[in-house]
Amino acid sequence: MVTVADSIKAEAPRPKPVPPLFPFLDLQAQFKGIRNEVMEAITRTMDSQHFILGPEVQKFESEIAEYVGCRFAIACASGSDALVLALMALGVGPGDEVITTPFTFVATAGSIARLGAKPVFVDIDPLTFNLDPRLVAKAITPRTKAILPVHLYGLAADMGALLELANGPGIPVVEDAAQALGASWQAKKVGNIGRIGCFSFFPSKNLGGAGDGGMMTTNDADVADRLRLLRVHGSRSKYRCEILGTNSRLDALQAAILRVKLPHLEEWAERRRSNANQYRALFREQGLTDHLIVPTEPQGLRHVYNQFVIRVPERDALRQHLLQAGIPTEIYYPEPLHLQPAFSGVGGNYPEAVAASREVLALPIYPELTDWQLRTVVSAIAAFYSH
Repeated sequence: MVTVADSIKAEAPRPKPVPPLFPFLDLQAQFKGIRNEVMEAITRTMDSQHFILGPEVQKFESEIAEYVGCRFAIACASGSDALVLALMALGVGPGDEVITTPFTFVATAGSIARLGAKPVFVDIDPLTFNLDPRLVAKAITPRTKAILPVHLYGLAADMGALLELANGPGIPVVEDAAQALGASWQAKKVGNIGRIGCFSFFPSKNLGGAGDGGMMTTNDADVADRLRLLRVHGSRSKYRCEILGTNSRLDALQAAILRVKLPHLEEWAERRRSNANQYRALFREQGLTDHLIVPTEPQGLRHVYNQFVIRVPERDALRQHLLQAGIPTEIYYPEPLHLQPAFSGVGGNYPEAVAASREVLALPIYPELTDWQLRTVVSAIAAFYSH
């Protein structure tokens, strides 16, 4: 008879956790270079005692609109709120359908479901991880109220094909560009392609605040006006409510900090792109190109690498090996939305999203990564495959 004690003795000893050699994302490294500017901006805002919307937010909205290349930018409290407000502005509600991807953060489909509409999932392209337009065409019905592509990891979706599908029946396209500020499609920045663009300033984003924050961009004056109204309880004047809105306003402190960071965004994006190219070169140098798939950048698109995501069949084993080597990694995303309890009623079969969730692995890509750190990551991957 085998006792519990015998079973415990028979278990293989578990390796002790190894502290990471460096962070997956080092926000302190970024802060060091702009600390004085940030503190001055915080002091300026505190001295003004104007904390909700106001001049700092208005200036930031103008600067984002100029950067993206659109007419209007409307700030809100978070990237998640940006998605909800965008769909509200388009009149999405119960009985409507919105086409989107199951391979994304929950906020994308959650924004649809929160309004009582139905998320209609469409599978992804296995190379870009973005919506497959060929499948979107089959998902359009008379109830389709919007198409909501995600520019995942910092790479624009196939906006040309999606707009061609949408424009015929007059379906608005809302861009979930939370991870992609600065990315472009055919020389047009994301957020300036569909009817509305939605951005997040969560700290881990390429342009990250000191907390939550979001932005909506559009070239439609009527839509911009409705978005401004919706974010302040549907009121233009105090205590007079025109429509049912919500409270989703960007703090002036966040705007002030983000205004300091925005002029650095292009430089940071180019550093991320340089790091991505160095990864590719090191993978070739180490003979790893037969073992993994690296991020793609189709012609005419500019990837800004909010994440650098490789694809490997033995993802979990590789991740455990890297963990023991002190190399930090993340998984975006370990389970497609249609398999999660909150969306159990949606149904459907999305094999590419499922396969991706089992194989994707994000490596450190932040702008301040050193040559030694990049080489250390690749050397650890090479050591795994050498065995």
